[in-house]
Amino acid sequence: MRQPNSADYYYEADYYYETEYYYEADYYYEKETKIMKKVLKVAADVLAWVLLILAFIITLTVLTSTKNEGVARLFGYTPMSVQSDSMKPTFNKGDLIIVHKIDNLYDLKENDVITFYTIVGKQRIINTHRIVKIEEKDNTRSFITRGDNNPVDDELPVEAVDIIGQWTGKSFGKIGVALDFVQTQKGFFICIIIPIAIIFLFELYKFITTLVEIKSGDISEEDEEAIKQKAIEEYLAKQKKEEEEKAAAEAAAETAAKAAAEAEAAAKAAEEDPAEDILDTVVETAEDAEVTEQ
Repeated sequence: MRQPNSADYYYEADYYYETEYYYEADYYYEKETKIMKKVLKVAADVLAWVLLILAFIITLTVLTSTKNEGVARLFGYTPMSVQSDSMKPTFNKGDLIIVHKIDNLYDLKENDVITFYTIVGKQRIINTHRIVKIEEKDNTRSFITRGDNNPVDDELPVEAVDIIGQWTGKSFGKIGVALDFVQTQKGFFICIIIPIAIIFLFELYKFITTLVEIKSGDISEEDEEAIKQKAIEEYLAKQKKEEEEKAAAEAAAETAAKAAAEAEAAAKAAEEDPAEDILDTVVETAEDAEVTEQ
């Protein structure tokens, strides 16, 4: 039987090292992949809820504006889409501005920007201009307005009943174009109906998948990960135990070989010692005889 040499031990050790390395690498790769999947799942859920909330707000805005002569009120604030450049450069056509409801008309002063109903070309429209003058007559107030980009005042003064609100000073470039599009039938279908349908189908798919997993008895990802981790720990413990047993066997073999060598040396020494003792005895006897003769 061929005795294992050092090359065999090095080869086996390298094999176990590579096996353990690749096994651990595969485990950590799967773990990172599962973490990434969880992160993407959470991100998808958050995005779905954000889209749902946004769709709800837009829907509420459209519905309230339809019922309130084109003016949507959300907690006292109204988003308005700028339809002309009459207030340029304060804000431009296509921008979105935020207007808040006025509780006391006497809080308004010159240079404030207000949104109001007015008549232009026999058509009632919504306008947003700056107050340039305040007139009071018979305990009533009216406001003379003008667009920042217009050379003359507006033709009609603004009465208290026509005021929608005061501009908050906040504007968002070109967002008003999107608001105008959403308020159309086509825009409402594309921006509201389709996203809601996608979210509904996504949540339905998640529900059906979970239901199928429960009925089929599939284990969860957490349980599967725990099982894999336990298997890896058992594998590594087994490899460690085998290495320790191999090291102990090698040490025992080395000790046995050393003991055998020492025993052989002792046996040889024992074989040589009796001859030397007999020779010493003969010499001592001869010396004693010579002393006696003398």
